[in-house]
Amino acid sequence: MKKLIYVLFIIVISCQREDIVPAGLNSDYIVFGHFYGECGGEGCIEIYKLTVSNLFEDSNDQYPNTNEPYNGNFQLLDNSFFEKVNNLRTQIPHELLETKSVTIGQPDAGDWGGIYFEISIEGEKQFWQIDKMRINLPEYLKPFVDEIENNIYLINN
Repeated sequence: MKKLIYVLFIIVISCQREDIVPAGLNSDYIVFGHFYGECGGEGCIEIYKLTVSNLFEDSNDQYPNTNEPYNGNFQLLDNSFFEKVNNLRTQIPHELLETKSVTIGQPDAGDWGGIYFEISIEGEKQFWQIDKMRINLPEYLKPFVDEIENNIYLINN
């Protein structure tokens, strides 16, 4: 009986430990940013690529496409920027990774902008365009959208 309890204990601990490791920490990279269609200037499209050790900024500033992952021209940023935003990799909600639809809400439908998020785990890419209008978002996603916007702010200020 003691052996059975010990085995069950090990199984429970193993299952719990999987939940502790945030999905982003297992990623090859993440790409995040925001976009506005009816906008003028440099800040209208800000897209970044975060790897395990570096942060890059896209210089193309192209409006994201819902048919394929973002094809950016990423330039390495100073390590001080990486230090500001590296924690984003720990904030990715598991529910998002289970979402099959590429579009969540109505990104930029009323010129209020959208969020672009992409993750690559073991070479498998998933990407989403996410509404910035909070009333169009599921509750689990609101803190993550806020975190993305906060990280864009930290990079630019």
